[in-house]
Amino acid sequence: IVVALAERRGGSMPLRELLDCKLKGIRVVDMATHFEQTLGQIRLDSVSAGWLVFGDGFNQGFLRTIVKRAFDIVCATALIVLASPVIVVTAAVVMLEGSGPILYRQQRVGLHGRLFHVVKFRSMRADAEKDGTPRWAAAKDNRVTRVGRVIRKLRIDELPQLFSVLAGHMSLVGPRPERPYFVDSLTKELPYFAARHSVKPGVTGWAQVRYHYGASVEDAAQKLQYDLYYVKNHTLFLDMVILFETVGVVLLAKGAV
Repeated sequence: IVVALAERRGGSMPLRELLDCKLKGIRVVDMATHFEQTLGQIRLDSVSAGWLVFGDGFNQGFLRTIVKRAFDIVCATALIVLASPVIVVTAAVVMLEGSGPILYRQQRVGLHGRLFHVVKFRSMRADAEKDGTPRWAAAKDNRVTRVGRVIRKLRIDELPQLFSVLAGHMSLVGPRPERPYFVDSLTKELPYFAARHSVKPGVTGWAQVRYHYGASVEDAAQKLQYDLYYVKNHTLFLDMVILFETVGVVLLAKGAV
């Protein structure tokens, strides 16, 4: 494989030599495509707006949307039924621990930038942001309760989001929905961040199973590269792969804070 490091459409690339290689049966790809195909990510340092515009992918057809929605409804309903004992027990344990409500609602940015409220089991103290400043959760965050540490590690706190899937605000699989505060800042910091909002946010996603929990702009940049790959290449098969890998992440308690 020959990887072309400069712009695909000209510039300083040795196009004649690359064409000779291709005519001899050697596969020639640009660096962005190489990373996409081998690492499952679209690297921010190797992609251009032209590559995104003129490349393949980003298919948001009507049939694909309908099939994905039907898949979400069937799977979310089944998961709610199967997880109902866990949901009831978790609600009771969170209530017994006291110091706040069982659930918490928080505004997030969804499809096409529309705002919605995500619902989770409360895993932090009720006064976690008493100063009004949004903050990412950190490793060994003292705002997380004892019960919260367990349900976050096992991702049980995410279960109420299945009802957001049924309501149509979320999908089972998609980019993680972020808070408006972080979306505003990350859109300014990271190129193509807004592209995440061309699909519904997900309970789980390609970035969630490929990268640990992020708590910085650098982490957000790494996860964005996986999110862009998903937005460009999402299919029902990829969704099923992600759901399968999510089971492994939950069982091994990987990536949670």
